[in-house]
Amino acid sequence: MNRYLIGLAGIMLATSASANDALTRQLDGVINRAIAENRIVGTVVLVAQNGEIVYRRAAGQFDREARTPMYEDAVFRLASITKPIVSATLMRLVEEDKLTLDDPVTKWLPAFRPQLDDGSRPVITLRQLLTHTSGLSYRFVEPLDSDYHRLNISDGLDQPGLSLDENLRRLAQAPLVFAPGGGWRYSLGLDVLGAVIAEASGKTLPQAVQEAVLDPLQLADTAFVPSDTSRLATPYADGESEPVRMTDNMAVPIWNSVAHFAPSRATNADSYPSGGAGMVGTAADVLRFLEVIRRGGEPILAPDTVSAMMQDQVGGESEMQGPGWGFGYGWAVLDDPDAAGTPQSKGTIQWGGAYGHSWFVDPVKKLTVVALTNTAFEGMSGAFPMEIRDAVYEKND
Repeated sequence: MNRYLIGLAGIMLATSASANDALTRQLDGVINRAIAENRIVGTVVLVAQNGEIVYRRAAGQFDREARTPMYEDAVFRLASITKPIVSATLMRLVEEDKLTLDDPVTKWLPAFRPQLDDGSRPVITLRQLLTHTSGLSYRFVEPLDSDYHRLNISDGLDQPGLSLDENLRRLAQAPLVFAPGGGWRYSLGLDVLGAVIAEASGKTLPQAVQEAVLDPLQLADTAFVPSDTSRLATPYADGESEPVRMTDNMAVPIWNSVAHFAPSRATNADSYPSGGAGMVGTAADVLRFLEVIRRGGEPILAPDTVSAMMQDQVGGESEMQGPGWGFGYGWAVLDDPDAAGTPQSKGTIQWGGAYGHSWFVDPVKKLTVVALTNTAFEGMSGAFPMEIRDAVYEKND
C-alpha cells in the first residue's frame, strides 16, 4: 500500500482516544433536536480535523416505517455531491492533456448547440459548464412555466431509464438564460460534461470516474449504481408535520419551483449516469475524497490543479450561497466570511445535495465536515446544515 493510501486509511480508522466532549455535546444536541422536531429522519455526521476523525455519529432512522436505525455505513443517493467527484475526473483529463477547459463543447458534442432568444448559437466552453456560467440552468431553479418544465428536462434525479442523449437533446432546445460567460446559474453543466468526459476518455463516465478517483482512493461504496440496494437509505421529503416517504414522480417544492424525484432511478442501470446528481455513496467515502482534496489532491490530482479548483473562478457572488461566496471547480468558495455571515475561514469550500446533504472543508482550520441525511430539503438548505456548522465552530473557537 502506498503512503497516500496509508494516510487515508488512518483518516478513516483513527478516532481520537480523548474525544472532544464539548464538540460531542454540541453536535449531539443539534442532531437530537432535528430528529425530535421531525425535521430530519436520519443522518450520518463525520468531522475530521487535521486528518483525524474527532466526531462520528449515525442517528435517527434508516427506514422510519420499518423502524430500522440509521447506521454509519449506509449508502445515500448523493445528488450534487456527485459534482466534486466528476469535476475531479474532468481535471484529471486536463492534466493528461486529453482536453482543455477552453475547448468548445461542440469539439466533443457537435450536436449540442443551444441558442439564445435571438436565435444565435454562441460558443460554450468546458470551463463555463464547470463553473455554471454557460447560460444553461436546472429545471428545479426555473419557474413552472419555463421551457425546462415544458420540455420535461431531467435534473438527473428523476425519469428512470432516460438516456443521456435524449436529455441533452431536450436541454439543447431550451433557450440559454444568458450569453455564455454573462452570468451565473446553477445548471446541468456537469451532466453535459459527463458526456464530454466519455468522449475524451474513450470510456463511459462511470468507467472514467472509477479509474480517475474511486479506485485510487479505494472508495468501494461510491458508484452510479449501488452494488447492494439493501444498504440504500430510504429517502424522505419535507412535510407539514413530519417528513414524508419519497416515492417516484414526487414533486417537492423548492424556492419558486419544484424538484422532481424518482428514488428508483438510483437502482435502474438504464438511467443515464448524471454527472451532476447520479452517484451513491457513504459519508466515509465522501470524507475520504474531501480530505484528499484538502491535503492537496494526491494521488488523484496535482496540488496546482487542486489549488485552482479551490479558487473563486467566477469573480463574485454565487446565487446559491448568497453574499460572500464565489464558485471554483466543483464547489462554492468563500471569499468574504463577514459578508457571508459565517464563522468559516476565507477559502472554505462547500456544497450539498438535494436528497438532504451538506459538507464543507475549511483549509485554514484543517476541518472537514460531512453531514448526510435522508431528508430533502432540510438536510441541504434548511436549518440543519447551519446548526451543524455553528456547533463545530463553537467548539473550534
